[in-house]
Amino acid sequence: MTAAIAPSTFAVSALPPVEARCPLNILIVDDERSVREACREVAAALGYHSTAMESAEQAMRVADSQTIDLVFVDLTLHGTSGLELLRKLKGRRPETEVVMMTGHGTIESAVDAMKSGAYDYLIKPFTLEQLKLLLDRVSAHMRLKAENRILREKIKSKQGFGQIIGRAPEMDKLYRIVAKAAHSAHPVLILGESGTGKEMVARAIHHSGPFRDKPFIPVDCGSLVPTLIESELFGYVKGAFTGAVQAKEGLLAIAEGGTVFLDEVGELPVDLQAKLLRALQEKEIRPVGSTKVVPINVRILAATNRNLEQAVAEGSFRRDLFFRLNVLSLRIPALRERRQDIPLLATSFLERLSHTSGRTFELTDDAMKALLAHDWPGNVRELENCLERCCALTSGSLINVVDLPSSITGAPAQVIAASSDSKILSMNEVEKQAIMAAITCLNGDKLMAARLLGIGKTTLYRKLKEYGAEL
Repeated sequence: MTAAIAPSTFAVSALPPVEARCPLNILIVDDERSVREACREVAAALGYHSTAMESAEQAMRVADSQTIDLVFVDLTLHGTSGLELLRKLKGRRPETEVVMMTGHGTIESAVDAMKSGAYDYLIKPFTLEQLKLLLDRVSAHMRLKAENRILREKIKSKQGFGQIIGRAPEMDKLYRIVAKAAHSAHPVLILGESGTGKEMVARAIHHSGPFRDKPFIPVDCGSLVPTLIESELFGYVKGAFTGAVQAKEGLLAIAEGGTVFLDEVGELPVDLQAKLLRALQEKEIRPVGSTKVVPINVRILAATNRNLEQAVAEGSFRRDLFFRLNVLSLRIPALRERRQDIPLLATSFLERLSHTSGRTFELTDDAMKALLAHDWPGNVRELENCLERCCALTSGSLINVVDLPSSITGAPAQVIAASSDSKILSMNEVEKQAIMAAITCLNGDKLMAARLLGIGKTTLYRKLKEYGAEL
């Protein structure tokens, strides 16, 4: 390694502000004392805490006794190799980042180490400036990981950004993508059936990212006639058409630095698709009736309930625009795909309705069973409207099955399925079908099924064992 440079030689102006750096607890593992000391000097100069060890065995004892964010490991340690230490560290602490230090002759081994989970590698001899830059990069990476983790937890909670509610596995995947998309400036295509909450997700992406202080402007492409959409997006000059008594700035220009959400973008006419594509590619728009272009700086989020790939194949949607909008994409699961979230959603809606009306509302067990059995073709929006209707019509605080719309009250018939030839079923068969249908409706959540069926969990597991379906 090159001679150690005193920390004071680093220009203060070159160091990122303390608040911009993520605190790191660093472990340095190298059998060369000079390397250990140089790494510690640079870490201390940047405000990081560090511990230095000369063997893998000592390093594992430290890693087992305290939280380590980053480990520098020499690839050619005496005894246990650096590669073996890497695998042990990632096996016990997957969240810990590892940087391998290696000589020129072992670069291939360093590449193998990255395949085993290493964050990066340093080639000896390296300068202390290279080490400083790597530490800054790791700090930024760890800060982003922490922000994403916090963001996912906020979104998963009932008070999350945009009030997104849900803890089903399908929603966990959605939260991870939303967290990543929030810190990007790329276009995002949001897919999902009507009523799943596409605008809510778009708002979560905008308000949890670096553009949160800029405008968020939604545009419903399916409810406006083509001429109005063009005028809304691109603006127009005075006298551009009958009624244009004064100029109007387009939404793509008004949202400078912010986000424009194009809801139901699949409904855009083909000629407007071409103009939108050009605006996104050239980052400029031409207002209707104008000969001058206006530069724009805006992020595009788009949503649709249509199959755009099929629309591209049919020629009703431009392939190049599809690729431009589909840089990042996410799909919101339908409510029937995450039935275990129905009680959580229903409780949240009733709490809000209770707060606004000054009355307390609660669902009976039978009413909740009916909600869980319904397929909800209108998704979360249908569930919310259903509960609003119930709260408006009921005279008491309890919402019973009779208070639900007729389209919902017919749902229990789906739980106890009739046989195809309409033969009379034994009570045991009816019981089996009811239990299996309830578990299927709840995506395998046996404890929730037992509670809603009104039986104990021990009874449920005993019945499943009798049916030969305990798994």
